[in-house]
Amino acid sequence: MDGFVFFARPWWVNLLIFVPFAVAVFWRRRLEIGQKTLLVGAIFGVAFGFVEAAVVVYIRGAAGMLAECATKLPDGIFSFDMYRQSQLLSQLPKYFLTIEMYRESATIIMLICVAWLAVSRWRERWAMLFWTFAWWDLFYYVGLKLAIDWPERFTTADVLFLLPVPWLAQVWLPIFISSTFVLIIFFSCRKA
Repeated sequence: MDGFVFFARPWWVNLLIFVPFAVAVFWRRRLEIGQKTLLVGAIFGVAFGFVEAAVVVYIRGAAGMLAECATKLPDGIFSFDMYRQSQLLSQLPKYFLTIEMYRESATIIMLICVAWLAVSRWRERWAMLFWTFAWWDLFYYVGLKLAIDWPERFTTADVLFLLPVPWLAQVWLPIFISSTFVLIIFFSCRKA
C-alpha cells in the first residue's frame, strides 16, 4: 500500500474508528479517574508497548525475517529496511504465528487486569482499558521505529491483530484511534 488507503480488512475493523467517539458520548458524566491513576496507567502502557515491540523484533529475528536486512546507522540504531509487518502472514512459520496469537491474547488479558486493578467501577474500568491500550499501541509503534526503523510512513501496511482473523490496515488507523482515545479519556476525567 503506497498511497493512503482509508479502508481496513476485514470490513468491520473500519468500525473501530467510531469507538472512541461512541464511548465519549457514553462518558458524558465525568469519569472518576484521578491524574495519578492516569499517569501510572500511561506509564504501564508506554513500557508495555516497548516490551511488545521488542518481542515482535525477536520473534521476526528468530524466524529469520530480519537477519539479511540489518545495517548500522550512524546514531547506533539498527535499521531493517526490508522489514514488512504486512508480510507476516506469508513469511512467518505456523509455529510462530501460533505464538503470536497467544502473545496477543496475553496482552489483552494483561491490559484488562491492569484496568480491573486500577479502578473499581465498570465505566472507569473500560476507560482504563482503552487508556492503557492506547498508550501501549502508540509506543509499540515508537518502539518498532526506534528498534528497526519501521514503519517508514503512516501509510505503511500493517497486521494489527491476528484474532479471530488477521486485521489489515495502514499504520495511521491504530495511531489515530489510540490518539483519539488518549485525548477523549484525558478530557473526560476529573482533575484531582
